Amino acid sequence: MVTQVSEDVKLTAVGGRTATIAEWTTTFQLLTVVIDPYTQESAWLLETAGRVLANFRDADCRVAWTVTADERDAKRFLGPWAEEFLTFTDPERDLVEALDLQRLPALAYIRQDLAIVGTAQGWNPPEWEHLGALVGKVNSWSHPNLPGNGDPGPFAGSPARG
Repeated sequence: MVTQVSEDVKLTAVGGRTATIAEWTTTFQLLTVVIDPYTQESAWLLETAGRVLANFRDADCRVAWTVTADERDAKRFLGPWAEEFLTFTDPERDLVEALDLQRLPALAYIRQDLAIVGTAQGWNPPEWEHLGALVGKVNSWSHPNLPGNGDPGPFAGSPARG
């Protein structure tokens, strides 16, 4: 199991710059929802994942989408969500590999020292809520109760490596 993200993993922000994950986490931890825009499973969780990110928007962590596609497909898949939060593109799935993810969608929490605090893979509401509670505890912040009204039932997700 991977416990640390390599500092040279690069992420490109939609409409922005490319930087290493070490640079993206210089000031803040990173909480990211990793999604595959070419699968139904990631589409099923957009609203729920958006609610999780919105919950932590003003906490002391950077919240973001990480989309396993190029910028055009990421923006097409996310629609207005791409403007709501920082959005990274990961078409080669470098971050997916660095986090050793097996199933998408996934929620990943990375500290500034690049330690992987936790991941929740597929849609397992208790796992996502547990990770959210941990983010909340570290940041002295509330966390969302999952599942919420209208959230889908649990599902395994799609293969993370494409």
